[in-house]
Amino acid sequence: MESQDLPECPVCLQPYDGECTIPRVLACGHTVCESCLLNLPKKLPGAIRCPACTVLVKYPPEGPTTLPKNIDLLRLIPGGSENPRKPVNKSKNVSNLPFLPRSWSDEFYSNWKCYLLRDDTVERDQVSLLPVGSFSSGGEDGSLFKAGYLVRVMDCLREMKEEERGELGLVLRAFTKQNCRICRVLGLWGDLGDGVLYLASEKQKRGNFLDKNLGCFEKEGVFNFALMGMEMCEAVISLHKEGLIAGCLSFSCFQLDDFGHIYLDLIEVLLTGRGIQDVVANVGFSGKKIGDGEIRMLFKDLLKRDVFVCPEVLLKLLEKEGTGVECCSLKYPIRYSSDAWLLSCILLRIVNGDVFSDEWVEYMCHIIVKGSENSEIDCSSVYTSSMEKVSSLLGTKFGAECVSLQQILCKCLDLDPESRSLVVDVWKCIRELVIRPQFDKMVKLYGASYDENVGRCMVVGKLCLLSRERTETQEKDELQGKEANGATDMVNGLTEGRIKWKDLLGHLDCVTGLAVGGGYLFSSSLDKSVKVWSLQDYSHVHTFRGHEHKVMAVVCVDEEQPLCISGDSGGGIFLWSINIPFGQEPLKKWYEEKDWRYSGIHALAVSENGYLYTGSGDKLIKEWSLRDGTLSGTMTGHKSVVSAIAVNNGVLYSGSWDGTVRLWSLSDHSLLTVLGEDMPRAVSTVLSLAADQHTLIASYENGSVKIWRHDVLRKSMQIHNGAIFTVSLDGKWLFTGSWDRTIKAQELAGDDVEVDVRHIGSIPCDSVITALSYSEGKLFVGFGDRTVKVYYHGK
Repeated sequence: MESQDLPECPVCLQPYDGECTIPRVLACGHTVCESCLLNLPKKLPGAIRCPACTVLVKYPPEGPTTLPKNIDLLRLIPGGSENPRKPVNKSKNVSNLPFLPRSWSDEFYSNWKCYLLRDDTVERDQVSLLPVGSFSSGGEDGSLFKAGYLVRVMDCLREMKEEERGELGLVLRAFTKQNCRICRVLGLWGDLGDGVLYLASEKQKRGNFLDKNLGCFEKEGVFNFALMGMEMCEAVISLHKEGLIAGCLSFSCFQLDDFGHIYLDLIEVLLTGRGIQDVVANVGFSGKKIGDGEIRMLFKDLLKRDVFVCPEVLLKLLEKEGTGVECCSLKYPIRYSSDAWLLSCILLRIVNGDVFSDEWVEYMCHIIVKGSENSEIDCSSVYTSSMEKVSSLLGTKFGAECVSLQQILCKCLDLDPESRSLVVDVWKCIRELVIRPQFDKMVKLYGASYDENVGRCMVVGKLCLLSRERTETQEKDELQGKEANGATDMVNGLTEGRIKWKDLLGHLDCVTGLAVGGGYLFSSSLDKSVKVWSLQDYSHVHTFRGHEHKVMAVVCVDEEQPLCISGDSGGGIFLWSINIPFGQEPLKKWYEEKDWRYSGIHALAVSENGYLYTGSGDKLIKEWSLRDGTLSGTMTGHKSVVSAIAVNNGVLYSGSWDGTVRLWSLSDHSLLTVLGEDMPRAVSTVLSLAADQHTLIASYENGSVKIWRHDVLRKSMQIHNGAIFTVSLDGKWLFTGSWDRTIKAQELAGDDVEVDVRHIGSIPCDSVITALSYSEGKLFVGFGDRTVKVYYHGK
C-alpha cells in the first residue's frame, strides 16, 4: 500500500505508523493520533471536540494514552518504516489556542489529496503557476496548532464554488497524466509566503519561440513550418479529446522542449484568458454599446500581446460584461472549430508577420461591427477580399505547392463556426506537406471527440473568471462594510425604523411556544391547544385539541413525514400529522411516568436521527423514539426543573432552574461537562437556550445572557430589566424577549476568539414576551396576553 493510501490523522494529516502517529479511538468512533490529542485545547473540563465530526466527547483525565488504540488501522501499516519521522514535540503547551476543526469530509479529502503538492516541492522558476485561490496564514507564529499546510489548502478548496472546483478537477484529472503535446499539470501548490493556492504545471526549458520567428519562413522553410504546425495542431487536438476548447491562444501558450518539440502550456492558456478578460472589461462597461473605434482599439491591444481570440468568443465575453456592440447581431455558438480560427491566425501571423496583423484587425473590425443579418453580402465580400490577400501572402512565401494549405487556413477564418475546418483537418493538410498521402499508410488519427454538447470553453469558464470575481467580491464587501450575506429583511426594517406587524388572534391564554415548519407556524398555549397558521397569509388553518393539561412546548419535524410535537404540564406528549387534511386526533400520544410532585414537561427538542428529548419538572432529560414512543434513555444530574433544551452538532444542551447548563453526548447519554456551576443560583436561573453551529446562548432570570463560542464563555452581559423568557438565534442575529415587555435584536460579530455584540434595535410591546421564533426574515412572537404577532420589514 502506497503512503498516500494509508489512513491519516484528521488533524495533522500524517499517516498512522504506530510509533510517532499512534491511532487512538474516541467515544464517537473516530480515530485521532495520540500527539494531536495530547495537544488539543481542553476548553471544557473532561471533554474535547472530535476533530473529525466536531462532536463533544469525553476525554480521560489521564490523557490519550488510556484511550484504546485502533488495532485495525495498525494492521494496515506495512512492517517497518524506511523513513521514520521525528516525533512531534509533546511538551509544547497549546491549550490556550483555538482548535481549528476540519471543515471537509473524508470523501472530499480523498478526492483531492492526490493532486496536492508538498509545500517544499515547487520552485517558482521551474514551473508555470496559475493563482486559483487564497488561504490565511494560520495561527500565531510557532504555535503547534497553527493550521498546517494541507489543512489550509483543503480549506481553500472547500471554500471554492462548486463550478470552480468542477472545472479545476476536470483539468487535474485530464492533464496530471502525460498527454500528447501538452505540458503535464503537476497539481495544486500553496505558497505559504503569499497565502495563494496555485495550479502548477511543467514548464519547458526552451520556453516560447514563436515571436522570434515571425516572417522568417520562406519557400525552403516549408518543411520546418509543417513540422511546427503539425505539433501545434496535435496539442490542440489533445485538448479537444478531454472536452475542452481553448477559446484563446497566444504565442506564449506554446513552449519548446530540449528536442525541439512543441508543447501547449495550459497555465499560459488560462493566464491569456484572464488577460483578455481584463482587456474586454476596460473597453466598455455594463449597459454600454461600443463601436468601431473601441473594437479596433481592443484588437490592436490584443495583437501587441500576440493574443488571438475568435469573434464568437469575444462577443460572449462582451455579453458577460454586459457590453453590447453597435449594429451587431451575431449569435454564433462557441465550438471546437473556434480553436481552428486561433491556430489559423497564429500560423498565418508566423508566416506573414505584421502584414497579416494589419489585415486581421481590419477584417475582425468589419465582421463584428457590421456583421449583422442585414449586411451578410457585405461581410461575404470582405471575407473574400481578405482571404485573397492572405492567400497571396502565403503563396508568395511557399509557392503554388501550398494551395491546399492556403485554402484550409482561409476556411478556418470563416465567420460561421459550422463552416470552418476542424483542427484535425488542418493537421492532415499540413502533414501532406511532409509525407505524401500515397506513402502515409502508418498513422491515422483516432479518438478526437467533437461532441459539441460537452465542449467547455476555457476562456469563458470559471478558472479565467476566478481572480476577477474574488477581487470584485472583496471590494464590494469592503464598500458595503458588512458580510456578503447582508442583513435580513427584519433587521433592515428594524434599523430603518420601518417595522410592521400582523396580529394572529385565537388563543384563550398565554402563548408558551412557537415552531415553524412544513409551511406553517405552530403556537402552543396554556389554553391546552396548538394552533396552526399559514405562512402565506397568516390565516388560521387548524387547531390541535386533545391535551388535558396546559401545553408548555411545541416543536416541528420538517422532514419526509412532517410532524408537530407538543408537550403538556401533565407529562403528555402528542405527535400530530401536518399533512392536509389535518386530523382531529394525534398520530401518537404517550405520557411520562406521572408523579404529582412534579410539573410535567417544560421543554422539547428533536434530533436528526429521529429522537425526541424532553426536559421536565422531575429534573430529568428523557430521550424518546419518534417511531414508537418508547423511552430509550434518561439523563440525570440537574437539581431542579429542566427549563430549556437544545440539540446541535451531536450535543444536547440542557438548562435548569438550578442555574447550570449541562452538555450531554447524544450517542451514549453521558455527561460531557457542566457550565455555570460557580454561579450563585439566586441570580442565575436558566430560562431559555439557543444553539447554532458553534455558538450557545443562555438567558437568565436576572435579565442577562451568556454567550459561549467553541465551548468557551466569550461574553456575559445584562440586556434586559427583567427575566428573559425566550431567545432565538439565527446565524449572527440574536433576538431576546423579556418580562420588561421589550424585544431586543443583537448582531454577534467577531471571530472564534472574541465576540462583539452590536445592538440593532428594540421593539416595545404591550405584554410580556413568552416565545420567539425567527425564520426567513420574519420574527414570530408569542405574548402573555394570548396574542401572536408577526414582525416584518415594512417596505
